[in-house]
Amino acid sequence: MTDRVATAAVDISASPDQVWSAITDPAKVKRYFFGSTVESDFRPGSSITWRGEYAGKRFEDKGEVIEAVPHERLRVTHFSSLSGEPDRPENYHELLFSLDHSGPVTHVTLTQDNNASVDEAREASENWHAMLRGLKELVERG
Repeated sequence: MTDRVATAAVDISASPDQVWSAITDPAKVKRYFFGSTVESDFRPGSSITWRGEYAGKRFEDKGEVIEAVPHERLRVTHFSSLSGEPDRPENYHELLFSLDHSGPVTHVTLTQDNNASVDEAREASENWHAMLRGLKELVERG
């Protein structure tokens, strides 16, 4: 259901190379992605893990890289330990980072599927908007 897909987007005054680097470089990710540390080689089939603290709670989110097309898109599965759900395949989301370059701007769209309710999708959208604002700020500051 499309009403259960969380979506967030931002325009970043930077090249897709700069944006891709910020999405895949652990040192950069830590600066805008809620302080999390990401571990992955970003190759399809590889694991991806985000560890950190959010709202005073430690978390370890995990998944697998499904697709990685540098400067265009990154698709991963995603399970958050903060969800309170059991770590089972039906409780994983798919995250898709899409980069669309037009002139001096890269438009970044992030979607998250498999939300249990419209409210969960809305909350996820708000979180992803905050993360993308941080990404924008980091990349544009250089």
